[in-house]
Amino acid sequence: MTKSPTVFSIPVHRAFADALAAGLIARFADGALGLADGLILLPSNRARSAVQAAFVRAGGAGLLMPRLAVIGDADLDENVALALDPIDESDAIPPAIDPLRRRLMLAALIERHNPPGEDAITGAGAFQLAEGLGRVIDQLHYEEVASARLGEVGTALGDLAGHWQASWQRLRLLVDHWPAALARTGMIDRADRRNRLLARVSEGWCAAPPARFVVAAGVTTAAPAIARLLRTVADMERGIVMLPGLDIAMAEGEWDALGPTRPDLEKPMERALETHPQYHLKLLLGRMGVSRAEVDEWDAVSSFDGPAAREPFLSLLFAPAAYTARWQQAGDVSAGIVGLSGAVFADDGQEAQGIALMMRHALETPARTAALVTPDRGLAERVASALLRWGIEVDDSAGRPLSQLPPGTLLLALADLAARFDPVRLLAVLGHPLVRKGEGRLDWLDRVRRLDLVLREPGLTPGWDGVSARVAAFAARKDEAADLADWWTALADGLGALLAPFGSGAPAPPATLLAALQAALGWLTGEAVWAGPAGRQLADLFDRWSLAGGDGPALIAAADFPAMLTDLIGSENVRPPYGGHPRLFIWGLLEARLQRADLMILGGLDEGRWPQATSADAWLAPGIRRLLGLPAPERQQGAAAHDFAGALAGREVVVTRAQRSGGDPAVASRFWLRLSALAGELPEARLDGQPVTALAAMLDVPPGASEPAEKPRPAPPVEARPDAISVTGVDQLARDPFAFYASNILRLSELDPLSSGPDAKWFGTRIHRLLEDWQRAGMTEVALEKELEALEADPALDALARAFWLPRIMPSLRWAAETVWAAREERWPVATEARGAMVTGGIRLHGKADRIDQLADGRLAIVDYKSGSAPSGTAAAEGLDNQLGLLGLLAEAGQVEDVDAAPVGALEYWSLKRDRAKGAEGKISATHGSRRDLKTAEEAIARAAAALADLSARFLLGNEPFTPGDPGSRYSDFDQLMRRDEWFGRGDRDAGEGDAA
Repeated sequence: MTKSPTVFSIPVHRAFADALAAGLIARFADGALGLADGLILLPSNRARSAVQAAFVRAGGAGLLMPRLAVIGDADLDENVALALDPIDESDAIPPAIDPLRRRLMLAALIERHNPPGEDAITGAGAFQLAEGLGRVIDQLHYEEVASARLGEVGTALGDLAGHWQASWQRLRLLVDHWPAALARTGMIDRADRRNRLLARVSEGWCAAPPARFVVAAGVTTAAPAIARLLRTVADMERGIVMLPGLDIAMAEGEWDALGPTRPDLEKPMERALETHPQYHLKLLLGRMGVSRAEVDEWDAVSSFDGPAAREPFLSLLFAPAAYTARWQQAGDVSAGIVGLSGAVFADDGQEAQGIALMMRHALETPARTAALVTPDRGLAERVASALLRWGIEVDDSAGRPLSQLPPGTLLLALADLAARFDPVRLLAVLGHPLVRKGEGRLDWLDRVRRLDLVLREPGLTPGWDGVSARVAAFAARKDEAADLADWWTALADGLGALLAPFGSGAPAPPATLLAALQAALGWLTGEAVWAGPAGRQLADLFDRWSLAGGDGPALIAAADFPAMLTDLIGSENVRPPYGGHPRLFIWGLLEARLQRADLMILGGLDEGRWPQATSADAWLAPGIRRLLGLPAPERQQGAAAHDFAGALAGREVVVTRAQRSGGDPAVASRFWLRLSALAGELPEARLDGQPVTALAAMLDVPPGASEPAEKPRPAPPVEARPDAISVTGVDQLARDPFAFYASNILRLSELDPLSSGPDAKWFGTRIHRLLEDWQRAGMTEVALEKELEALEADPALDALARAFWLPRIMPSLRWAAETVWAAREERWPVATEARGAMVTGGIRLHGKADRIDQLADGRLAIVDYKSGSAPSGTAAAEGLDNQLGLLGLLAEAGQVEDVDAAPVGALEYWSLKRDRAKGAEGKISATHGSRRDLKTAEEAIARAAAALADLSARFLLGNEPFTPGDPGSRYSDFDQLMRRDEWFGRGDRDAGEGDAA
């Protein structure tokens, strides 16, 4: 009589690992050594750790556990060998190819083989596509789809879009060439090796079943090779297959509604419900040849089990759409949500704070454990950071991407700098925490900060040479900067030389670029970048790439290499070594399978976070995947639903979501919406009677009511006020006294942007220098053309400035020169960048005139160049624009260098900006005139002198507070310092005494 397969299911509300351990001890523990003869096959290393811990809890000290082997991981070599008797070496299976080497080889194939009429894909693009191609090849192995099958479904291409047909043709071409390329290495694909190892185990056990008991527990992967192995185990005399959370009680109609378990070419439109949490179990049973009726319920229990009513509740919760009418007939479901609560936070930041609070609160109860389960690694990282405020270190067992850890960030920053040099990238590399780590780092950072300030001056020439020139010029002006110049020279000679392969911008072998980065990392950090788990993994990545030899794309554009590295190390996860908090855990979905804590917190239940958004397959259209029998991308959502159901079945569960995620409104997860529709609004999660959402919102808010700041009125003593002022400072004081106070008394100024591109300040300075040099060269046409040529060739101009600014300013500069030449009989420039100073009313006034002309009648004209619009005449009349009037005051007093005292007849702004109304390339605006409030230059000078006297008496010699100016006239550099947003719009409260500053 043939033995029926032995298949059990542990109900979803029971803690899988603990129920498994308790049941196996009851069945097989014949004394201390009874279990030691057994073998348990598990899906992952994390599951193995969970089962080990469960045996310790259930059996205590002195219990010898069964042998545990992992069959779900890609690295099966040693694990499967443990499950076998000695292997015949003559039948050895070839080793698996390293994943990085395989990806490089696939990228080279993509470069070499193109369907007729298709553009070639090269470099980083080929490397990126190689990852998806490798997944397709692995899935073909897992599902045991022969290459010939690709041709059979090719007849269905006619209805597909053109890009899918092109991808299909390229895929066929590559799949045909890959076996030969792989065979030359003497290796095989990892997925192929896994299938062969599992097949050999299955065949060996069929021929000679082991005498020991064998249990396959928690394996839900429905790959045919695993299904055959599980069937072999189930058929053994002492074999058991243990499934997690199979819904044995589901109605037969609902079970059938999950769809077929294999593709049918005659019914290509019949689709399986792969998003359902039970579908992958149905698929596994179908491939095992086991009906659901043959599966029995495991009867062992544990102290971690949830309420029994949770199992039928979850079955109802995930009923297929056609059967959700049962929700209306369900009646009272309150028993199914006992111990279940929810929390909706304002944003994902507060969500992390609230979860951290709940985990911290769990520690108040001795021996109580708590776990956050989430697929959102960003949320996991924020929760771990929030717990550090209490000195609690919790490791994210799912790991963190290498690209987010210091060695990875330094590598990517360095590659970005090498490919696209600019000051921002340079300082990001030089200031990285791993650079010059240890003794001497403070001196290094001091020089980096000084370099930062030097590079912030506008007009930096792009490239290493531009920085060298800027540092040399700075050192020439300041003797104390000589050490900075020496430091930069050594850095440029060292780091710059190592990155030279990137400098030309021409394509280079990837190995050459990688070696340059490796040498540069060593120069910057010594051994620090290779230390720790992340550093060792990065070193291993470099070693594996080196061992790949010449495999991969022959040449990579330097500008594309950073994207290639980002794609590579972004998929490398660094798992923390054990040693985190013993009672608090952060689990990804894979790590949470089969494990349970006293308090389960299911975080990130927003659509796109849990379940995560599916990514499209670049190689196979969804319809073709279905015909081939490959899993649809949506199957991952079904697995996520199963993980959610397993975690939700705990004894005490809190589900959380955020109304905003990443600053944008978030949509509740489909799981959350189903839960709300069936159970209504969940009880709010509370800590000591307080809603956890309220506590999270209050956590970082200072106690007491917030009082907005009043409008500032700093009033320093007279001796702290300046006794000198520039002509432009007078205008600043008139328009915005607070800005004058901040810049001239507090000595604050806004830093120039750290960018190699020219800004408005540079444009103005460069124009003034050009006109000054032209005037000093005699103002001839030849001199003008020479200056214009020098401007066009200025290396500080970036592409944007050459495309937009240069074509606009060139005609305006010619207009200025032509205007000077046209009026040479009436006036002629006699001074440029002329400085002047005098003491008036106890205050030293100083300033600089862009240009001073001598008029035909002997009077003077003061000219100021503007690259934008000029101030209005009304501003001069109101005492807000005094610059030209005060320069005229200095000139009339004979206090301007190289200019004799003379009456001033004109005060003019020359705007180097097209005057569209008159069709001219510039415009001359006087502060006075027949149509203005100030009729003559004499009146304008008198008005400016009166404004100076008034402002000096009030602010410089008196004690009037420096209040912010009117919104229409004040400066904006100091809005944050004056806390503008707190007082603006709450009424004018200027009256009253100022506060001493």
